[in-house]
Amino acid sequence: MTTADTLAAAPFGRALCAMVTPFTAEGALDLDGAQRLAGRLVDEGCDGLVLSGTTGESPTTSDAEKADLIRAVRQAVGDRASIVAGVGTADTRHTVELALSAEKAGADGLLVVAPYYSRPPQDAVEAHFREVADAAGLPLVLYDIPGRTGTRIEPETMLRLAGHPRIMAVKDCSYDFLGAQKVIGRTGLAYYAGCDEHILALRAVGGTGYVSTVANVIPRHLRSVLDAFEAGDTPVSARLQQRAIQLIELMMSAGLPGAVTAKALLGALGLPGGPVRAPLRSAGREATDGLLAAYEELTR
Repeated sequence: MTTADTLAAAPFGRALCAMVTPFTAEGALDLDGAQRLAGRLVDEGCDGLVLSGTTGESPTTSDAEKADLIRAVRQAVGDRASIVAGVGTADTRHTVELALSAEKAGADGLLVVAPYYSRPPQDAVEAHFREVADAAGLPLVLYDIPGRTGTRIEPETMLRLAGHPRIMAVKDCSYDFLGAQKVIGRTGLAYYAGCDEHILALRAVGGTGYVSTVANVIPRHLRSVLDAFEAGDTPVSARLQQRAIQLIELMMSAGLPGAVTAKALLGALGLPGGPVRAPLRSAGREATDGLLAAYEELTR
């Protein structure tokens, strides 16, 4: 594969972190902490950062805070990593406003989740994405996570949207492996695993890489899963993926949201993160100790 082919297949890089949004102890936006965390993540192997996604607590940050975060992180990482801004809401008009603001602030791409709560039909879902893509000058990542939104981006809808010149990628949290392969095989969309347990599996069937919450704390390890696979050593890649499963399960499937577990572990490691904003609550001591034990087991 040529360098041009690689770039075309990975428009935002392969190893992307769904970065937490650091807050101060008083709950204010911590831009200094965000810059330090972003710099560490890039130094440790992330070639893209997704800001203001669910892990970034986007429901509780203001439009102005989202733009300030993009500007601060861009200043910190320069052109060493792509910045994809989460702009999806349940309101098409507001999503367009956030997309234009993110573009002005310096983002490289837009993460747009399916409209949530109102559960629009597929033709309305398609129209929503097209309106955002038409309004902004940045490429879009479609975010399919029906377990949270209540609305699926059906594979047939993906196939139609793939024809839009600015719709370039998908963050896949659908848990529909068959549907994902169907779209990968019939389009040029870059497919990113949004579920950490699927990083290797999706890459092996033609996916691009990942957008990972767990990468907030083990960016180098998760990058090594992809690096081993790219080097042709699938058994090593599989072992690396399997070694991370205990921490992945504790962070993503043990009853606490990823923003909570990532910030708990970052705090235990002395890294920027801070508290979560209500209605989320910070992890208790027992949960934090369990996360730290799994982290130390993985990294020793």
